[in-house]
Amino acid sequence: MRAAQLKTVLPRELLASVVVFLVALPLCMGIAIASGLPPAKGLITGIIGGLVVGWLAGSPLQVSGPAAGLAVLVFELVRQHGVVMLGPILLLAGFLQLLAGRLKLGCWFRVTAPAVVYGMLAGIGVLIVLSQVHVMLDAVPKPSGLDNLAAFPGALVQAMPTFGWQAGLLGLSTIAVMWLWEKLRPQSLRFIPGALLGVGLATFASLALALQVKRVEVPANLSEAIDWLKPADLLNLADPALLIAAFAVAFIASAETLLSAAAVDRMHSGQRSDFDRELSAQGVGNMLCGLLGALPMTGVIVRSSANVQAGATTRFSSIFHGLWLLGFVLLLSSVLQSIPVASLAGVLVYTGFKLVDLKAFRGLGRYGRMPMFTYAATALAIVFTDLLTGVLIGFGLTLVKLALKASRLKISLIDLPQEGEMELRLVGAATFLKVPALTRVLGSIAPDTTLHVPLNNLTYIDHSCLELLEEWGRANATKGAKLLIESRGLKRRLEGRVRTNTGIGAAG
Repeated sequence: MRAAQLKTVLPRELLASVVVFLVALPLCMGIAIASGLPPAKGLITGIIGGLVVGWLAGSPLQVSGPAAGLAVLVFELVRQHGVVMLGPILLLAGFLQLLAGRLKLGCWFRVTAPAVVYGMLAGIGVLIVLSQVHVMLDAVPKPSGLDNLAAFPGALVQAMPTFGWQAGLLGLSTIAVMWLWEKLRPQSLRFIPGALLGVGLATFASLALALQVKRVEVPANLSEAIDWLKPADLLNLADPALLIAAFAVAFIASAETLLSAAAVDRMHSGQRSDFDRELSAQGVGNMLCGLLGALPMTGVIVRSSANVQAGATTRFSSIFHGLWLLGFVLLLSSVLQSIPVASLAGVLVYTGFKLVDLKAFRGLGRYGRMPMFTYAATALAIVFTDLLTGVLIGFGLTLVKLALKASRLKISLIDLPQEGEMELRLVGAATFLKVPALTRVLGSIAPDTTLHVPLNNLTYIDHSCLELLEEWGRANATKGAKLLIESRGLKRRLEGRVRTNTGIGAAG
């Protein structure tokens, strides 16, 4: 960029970066708490997402940082394997993303059915809400969503005689401020994020009233929050469970990033996203997060949309927002230590409700009932089992739908004018799923029939159906049956397999 252009663009980018910074600050800390880690871990990820990934990104207006969509997975990984193993998992996940970007596989991550992605985000949203309502009461969340739901009445009862009810009121007030600001904010002040306003007012109230609530713990020196990866920990990646975890993090982070990048492209008319470059940049960012023991990152739609709406046109806004995060943590960490944890939990509860996108659920109805069922099944499976199982169930249902759609086959048996001759007309795709139906039709044909089977109306025929037809011809050849499979494309291959004593022939 030329100096004259930079001079024109820079003021706008600086203003946009401040807006993004104000949105990112409470989210980075809140997502870290939801992940079961110290808030400083989320801030480190946000700094890397701005300074490093912002510079390398293939989607210049997308902002990267810790994402609510990965909070549930990280919480489970830390619970099962300990915080020490998060670094090796992220290092491998980032390497997989970098490799996928170099191999130009970015477009394939976008092939994921929207019903599965929306269902995954909805399930994650429910789990975030169920866990963070406990944090809003200054209580410790349980390991699973169902446990959190079952324990909530007891947590309410326990909060009454303690200071938990004060924390709960701060969390509810934060949610109320965010909701009212989204509905009533004037156009001239739209750049002020509701999360910052809610957290700021809750912090001021808690200090003014001297409320006895838990507050954010941030080290005065950011280096104290860094847990450098130890080479010896990499040996633990031989554990299949950790390998699966790394693949899960890489896939979910990549899918969320590229879907977000596609959404950001629809918000502006500037430079389009390079998905492979974006995937590589995310890989570099997650590898750095793994080395420093921070949270995983993705491209995030809330901060990215704020960036576009604030008028950003280049990657400088994302880079500067990382710089503001770094400066704030280094110079004003005492301000962060005044923030009530319950207020950040309120931000996450509000975010969790937004992830359960009922409008997207209703929109899937345009494509039939199956996508809606896939959405619901994926979300419920995540809530009742775990994230990986839910996503696999969603993929399984998508494949079942594709298989059923691809195997639509109309089978007609037609009498021909010539005596003893019939035509088996097949229209659609003849796959192994239609073998039972085809077997029933072939069983109804007299064994001395000359059967014509034109394949020109088929979009596809697999080995099992072809073998079934030939088997009918061989089984009835001694009774006078003849099988004439009529297809120019298959003639040469079939002739090589025909035996003269079976009565099978190929015409074309």
